[in-house]
Amino acid sequence: MEFTTKAGSPERIAAGCVAVGVFEQRKLTPAAESLDRAARGHLRDVLKRGDMDGRAGATRVLYDVPHLRCERVLLVGLGRESEFGAKQYRDALRTAVTAVADTGARDAHLCLPELHVAGRDLEWKLRHAAIVAADALYRFEETKSKKSPARKLKSITFATPARSAAADRGLAQGRAIAAGMAVARDLGNLPANICTPAYLAAQARQLAREWRLRASVLGTRDMQRLGMGALLAVAKGSRQPPKLIVLRYDGAGRGVKPVVLVGKGITFDTGGISLKPAAEMDEMKFDMCGAASVLGTLRAVAEMKLACNVVGIVPASENMPGGAATKPGDVVTTMSGQTVEILNTDAEGRLVLCDALSYAERFKPQAVVDIATLTGACVIALGNVATGLFSNRDTLAEELLESGADAWDRAWRLPLWDDYQEQLKSPFADVANIGGRPAGSVTAACFLSRFAEAYEWAHLDIAGTAWVSGKNKGATGRPVPLLATFLIGRAAK
Repeated sequence: MEFTTKAGSPERIAAGCVAVGVFEQRKLTPAAESLDRAARGHLRDVLKRGDMDGRAGATRVLYDVPHLRCERVLLVGLGRESEFGAKQYRDALRTAVTAVADTGARDAHLCLPELHVAGRDLEWKLRHAAIVAADALYRFEETKSKKSPARKLKSITFATPARSAAADRGLAQGRAIAAGMAVARDLGNLPANICTPAYLAAQARQLAREWRLRASVLGTRDMQRLGMGALLAVAKGSRQPPKLIVLRYDGAGRGVKPVVLVGKGITFDTGGISLKPAAEMDEMKFDMCGAASVLGTLRAVAEMKLACNVVGIVPASENMPGGAATKPGDVVTTMSGQTVEILNTDAEGRLVLCDALSYAERFKPQAVVDIATLTGACVIALGNVATGLFSNRDTLAEELLESGADAWDRAWRLPLWDDYQEQLKSPFADVANIGGRPAGSVTAACFLSRFAEAYEWAHLDIAGTAWVSGKNKGATGRPVPLLATFLIGRAAK
């Protein structure tokens, strides 16, 4: 899909469809007013007949509107003007793009960026316009033998008051973030018999070739030499060898410390010997969405050419109940030298992450953020709306929270108090890998914090936000928008 901007009066636009907004009480937006004047009151006549009242989510397609150059006019309901904000703006964009795609229009001109959104500038509105439009049009059909007919809609133009650097920058950022989200969604949606650790490594290498990144992949022997006993313990039950993938973007000088992103890459999680229930186990192919988000974010950063250095680290493995699998009660030694009693093999994400966090030290990072579909407890706490955020630095936590709010990819901070470390005590090792049912997402983060003491660190638990279940099951691409916005901010500094 091609996204562009264009300034000018909507009545002069010769497009397959021009989309304008209508607030409740049948109040036309400025662009809709311009169309109505050119059409000599045709839009108001339609509204008076009761065909559109401006209710949020409502749409009405008008054909052959007199005195206009466009083939169609799409009226998009915006709800109450007094309640119109960031959420309503994004919802209206999604409604408009979905409705246009259902017509026969080959191109569309959307006038919604003209709308006032409190606290948001034109750059923000254009960035989100591209992200929401691409998200609404996303389809995954790679594993289907029969594909859906190709959409006729090939391009979308977003109306702007005038050409500006801010509008161009916002649209460029939106295109890059949307492409990064698509990478993350594609990888997440692939079945585990295709998306193996080796496949993730191959995709990282392909991204490196396409976007001038640097990729390296460590295998089993490399991990053994490094003493990554926790990561290797998870991989023991699988026939698929584990991979430690490192992808580097160098957008700043050599003296600039990198931001390191660490993504959990469990390409399928049976739970190991602590076997999961059969119901919905197919969704455990999404247990590598943290890894997918890291690769997607690196792709977005490379397209935006941000002035920062970023390192992506992906510990990739399957968690299977084979004859050589790790057993509950086994004790392993991590790369840091700390020993771990594995009380539950289904708490494997923190085991692959802890060695990756130790590996991150060698890059002397300015900050490390790990991203993982880590705990069902986080889903219970926050549902599918907010990502769980933990950090050992208040300033880093605030930075990520603000980035999430700006990206509409929101997070909520949870405690990381030493009191919770008591639950991780083990009589046989330095630490146990689980702390019982109470505060499960907190104790998981506390476990990881033991391996991140050398730098500023944050942990994003995306178990509730990385994918959706049910009829529209699939990966969401989150938290690529949060991470990309965070790195845009870091680059600006």
